[in-house]
Amino acid sequence: MNSTSNGHSLRPAPDLQQYRQALSCFGTGVTVVTAHHDGQDWGMTCNSFSSVSLDPQLVLWSIRKQASSLIAFTQSGGFTVSVLAQSQAPLAWQFASGSMPQRFDGVPVHRQTSQRLRLSDCIAWFDCDLHQVIEAGDHLLVLGAVRDFGHREGASLAFCRSQLASFETLPT
Repeated sequence: MNSTSNGHSLRPAPDLQQYRQALSCFGTGVTVVTAHHDGQDWGMTCNSFSSVSLDPQLVLWSIRKQASSLIAFTQSGGFTVSVLAQSQAPLAWQFASGSMPQRFDGVPVHRQTSQRLRLSDCIAWFDCDLHQVIEAGDHLLVLGAVRDFGHREGASLAFCRSQLASFETLPT
């Protein structure tokens, strides 16, 4: 390896496919994030959702800078995150492809007081006001201040190694 003038090692350019496969080993939950912008409902599947802070209540997720829905999610004033139940696996694929209006076809939803949609039968949901948008490489980190939330019992949907999966509780 070569080194720079500041002593840091230079590494060869990474194999992006191998990097992506390594990242896929980290299992995550699966969500659908929605927004309401210019009179239209927007929704997309997301597995980058994470809690940030309990006080104040903040969450985040990331969106590609090239996403066709970028403006809707970053300029609508907020978003709602629906954490999918295992039984909602088909919705993960439905909200990952197709035209925006078709993504909501046949999907039972509730309109929040914020006018954003949350998916019925999800196991948890978080209705958020936009708190901050942070540039991060080819994505934007979208932070939300939670204004309302709810949850119910049930098994959540997982995503690992580029496949939908389930979480299993291990004995303690």
